[in-house]
Amino acid sequence: MPALVSDVLPDSIAEELQIEKGDVILSIGGMKMQDMIDYRYLCKDEVLTIEVKKNNGEIEEIELEKDYDEDLGIVFESAVFDNVKPCLNNCIFCFVAQQPDGLRDTLYIKDDDYRLSFLQGTYITTTNLTEKDKKRISDLHLGPFYISVHATNPELRVKMLKNPNAAKIMENLKWFRDNEIPFHTQIVLCPGYNDGKELERTLNDLSTLGEQLLSVAIVPVGVTQFRKDELKTVDSEIAEETLKIASKYDKVCCSDEFYLLAGHEIPQSEYYGNFSQLDDGVGSLRTLIDDFDCIDLPVKTDKNLKIAFACSMAAKSAFDYISEKLNKIENLETIVCPVKSTYWGKNITVAGLITSKDLINTIKDIEADYVAVPAIMLKPYTDLFLDGKSLDYVKEKSGQNIFVVKDNYSIAEVIDLITES
Repeated sequence: MPALVSDVLPDSIAEELQIEKGDVILSIGGMKMQDMIDYRYLCKDEVLTIEVKKNNGEIEEIELEKDYDEDLGIVFESAVFDNVKPCLNNCIFCFVAQQPDGLRDTLYIKDDDYRLSFLQGTYITTTNLTEKDKKRISDLHLGPFYISVHATNPELRVKMLKNPNAAKIMENLKWFRDNEIPFHTQIVLCPGYNDGKELERTLNDLSTLGEQLLSVAIVPVGVTQFRKDELKTVDSEIAEETLKIASKYDKVCCSDEFYLLAGHEIPQSEYYGNFSQLDDGVGSLRTLIDDFDCIDLPVKTDKNLKIAFACSMAAKSAFDYISEKLNKIENLETIVCPVKSTYWGKNITVAGLITSKDLINTIKDIEADYVAVPAIMLKPYTDLFLDGKSLDYVKEKSGQNIFVVKDNYSIAEVIDLITES
C-alpha cells in the first residue's frame, strides 16, 4: 500500500503545507519509502523536498525548512507502505483462525512483520525473518522487538506453529543478543503443550540470553466457541502451577488472568518492573488501581450523578475496588457492569474483544447519566467496534450517553467528568 495520508495534525507543518487526507507521499529527498522507519529517518533533515500526489491526481513538489527533530504532523493509513510481511505459520492457538465471518476486514490479516513489531509493538515469530531483514535491523540498530517464543524445544515449537522454520527460535534469539538488539518475549500457554516441564525448559533457555532479553510475558491461550478442534484452556490448577514456575525466574511476569484464575491478589507494582508488556495484559489492572489511588478525589459533586463502568470480566475486580471508593463521594453513585462475551464464549474475558451487541445487551436497561467505556473496545483512531458497528449505533440501540475513556489504564478522565458535571 502507498504512503497514504489518513489525517493531518492541527497546527502542524503538514497542515501549513496543505497536505490533506487522501494525499500520497511519493518520496522525501528523492527517496521512496517502504515504511515508517524510512519516513522517520528521511524526515530528520532540516531541509526537505517532499513529492506529494494530491487527491486530484496532480503531483506537487514541496520544499521546506524545519528544525531537525520537528515532526511534520502526518498520520498515515498504515505503518508500512509496501506489502505487510504475512504470517507463514498455522499455530494451533491462532486467534485469527477462531473468528467467524462478518468482523472488520483488518481482523483477518495475519502479519508477522518485524517492522510492525518495532513500530507498534506487535509480536513476531521470526519464522519469516530473512538475512536481508537482519541486515537492515542490524545496520539501523532497530529495537526493541516483541517476539512470540511459546517454546524453545525445537520439535515442540514446530508442532505448535506448524512451520519447520519455527525450530530456529534460539538461533534467532541468539542473533538478536549477539547484535545487541533488545527484545521482549511472549509465551502463550497452551495446556498439554508448553506448560509444566516444557515451560521450565523455555524459561531456562531464555535466561541464557543476557541483558538483551528485556522481559518475558506469559499469557493464557484464548479459546473461542468458534474453534473447530479442541484446545484446553488454563484452569485454576494450571494457573497456580504456572505462577509457581514463573516465580523462579527474573524478568518473567504472568498476565493478570493467571492471578484471577488462581484466586490470588494482583501483585504490587514492583513485580512488573517498567510495565513493558501492558498491552498483553501484564500489569494492566495494577496500573489502573495505582493510577486511581494517586488521584485526589472530590468530597462531593454539585449535583446527583450516576456513572456506570462497562468493563471486561477480567477487569471487574479492579473496577469493584474503584467503584467502592468513588461511592464515598457525596451525590455520586457508580456501578460496575462487566460485559459477558456471548459472542466469543465464556473463555474470552478481555475488553479488546467485546462486541457492540454484547455491550448493548449489558447496558441497555441500566439507569445512568454516563456509561464509561474504555477506548480499547474501539478500533484505534475510529469509532468502530470489533463487529464493525459504530459508537453512534451503540448509543442509539442502548439509549445510553456513552463516555469513551481514551486512556485504558486510568480513570482520570472520568474524575474530570465528575468534577465538571
